[in-house]
Amino acid sequence: MAEITLDIPAGIEIEGEFNEEYEQVLTPDALALVAKLSRAFEARRQALLGVRTERAKRIDAGERPDFLPETAHIRAGDWRIAPIPAALECRRVEITGPVDRKMVINALNCGADIYMADFEDANTPNWDNQIRGQLNLIDAVRKTITLDTNGKHYKLNDKLATLMVRPRGWHLDEKHVLVDGKRVSGGIFDFAIFMCHNAHELLGRGSGPYFYLPKLESHQEARLWNDIFIMTQKELGLPQGTIKATVLIETILAAFEMEEILYELREHSAGLNAGRWDYIFSCIKKFRLDKDFCLADRAKVTMTVPFMRSYALLLLKTCHQRGAHAMGGMAALIPIKNDPARNEIAMNAVRIDKERDAVDGYDGGWVAHPGLVDLAMTEFKKILGDKANQIEKLRPDVDATADDLLNFQPETPITEAGLRYNINVGIHYLGSWLDGNGCVPIHNLMEDAATAEISRSQVWQWIHSSKGVLDDGRKITVAMVRVMIPEELAKVKQQAPNGVSPSYERAANIFEEMSTALSFAEFLTLPLYEEI
Repeated sequence: MAEITLDIPAGIEIEGEFNEEYEQVLTPDALALVAKLSRAFEARRQALLGVRTERAKRIDAGERPDFLPETAHIRAGDWRIAPIPAALECRRVEITGPVDRKMVINALNCGADIYMADFEDANTPNWDNQIRGQLNLIDAVRKTITLDTNGKHYKLNDKLATLMVRPRGWHLDEKHVLVDGKRVSGGIFDFAIFMCHNAHELLGRGSGPYFYLPKLESHQEARLWNDIFIMTQKELGLPQGTIKATVLIETILAAFEMEEILYELREHSAGLNAGRWDYIFSCIKKFRLDKDFCLADRAKVTMTVPFMRSYALLLLKTCHQRGAHAMGGMAALIPIKNDPARNEIAMNAVRIDKERDAVDGYDGGWVAHPGLVDLAMTEFKKILGDKANQIEKLRPDVDATADDLLNFQPETPITEAGLRYNINVGIHYLGSWLDGNGCVPIHNLMEDAATAEISRSQVWQWIHSSKGVLDDGRKITVAMVRVMIPEELAKVKQQAPNGVSPSYERAANIFEEMSTALSFAEFLTLPLYEEI
């Protein structure tokens, strides 16, 4: 470990490895902003995490989520978010991916309108990934980023996607940085470092500091981000409202507070996104003890099933009523290069997904692979033409009730193939995550932490639910899962390009522990983070 030579502000400890490159990121000014925000808001973050825990206990005891009576005046009010900056008006196709150097260059170049640089679900948050990711974005904002690897030279094109950044969710810490002896929030760390280095530079280039906010469960959590934005803009001498943020509605509880979330962030809002995969995971997690709740194979839980359709349409109606972008979620399919017939099936599924979003009224949608940008763009242009968005398309016909949002279907089929698929994906993804790669192509789908969470949570829920029965009549049990795990581990080792990695053995052990335990772990990334 190199000796730290920079002047670290009082009260800050850096426990991660340090080298000269890191000095460009961990500057005194940047660390001072991290410390100021942490001191001002850490107690509120912890209190809100406590509120999550208490709310979960009430749901475990049978409470049904509903729209909040105390905020009915907001839902009934006549208000709109602040005007959207020009750089965010057109968001027909957004590509997401981790912050490694090659991905940053390719994503900015790929023809998408937006690139969401991800410090969260598509990224293993080891220390090197977090700091080099920030360094990559510093270079990307200044258009100096290049890469020479495997005989290829990567550089930026003249026309680039607009950059947005996803910091980590409220539940995640940054264990390598302590303020007054306590770990800082991973989200505050990611946000503050990026803002300190890039906010003024982005404004000077006609863009701005734009973010995606993950995993929110309430409008109070959105208010916390809004207050952080206000303080940060003041500290950096930026006009209030400079920061813009799109909130991912990827928890079932946030779905009941979409209007309130937009309202809390209204000076800083850039709309909402239907984060479908985490949303499914959230539903499983929150209702895992409900004897009447059980979802079918993951592949059967599509955007057209009742609860997902209601959520998607309510998000669209809510956003457009308030003058905000409504962004469609991720099509996780990726091109299948060596099988034209299967590739056509996959691409047609993506085409249908984006066509549905565009016809419904969404202003854009996500893809996980550059090879899908043109396909998705074509579907949105069919509806939008030359328009940047269709915010003017209101949906007064949509009337999604609490019962609609909680109409969890289908319950069947649950198949052995579906169970094995979840185990296989869980082991494969966890192994890759432990090796430092948080975004992994598996079985022709781009898997991240959200899809891996569905896999392990479904296995847990099928074991514990009386409805967790295979279509051949067998009840899913701990013993059944334990037999299948080594069998699927062997397949993973054959499938994975780094199949000899010892991380897959550890991943199999972790998956078994988390999917067969008596209690349900809130997030798989929390125990995993302590291992890297």
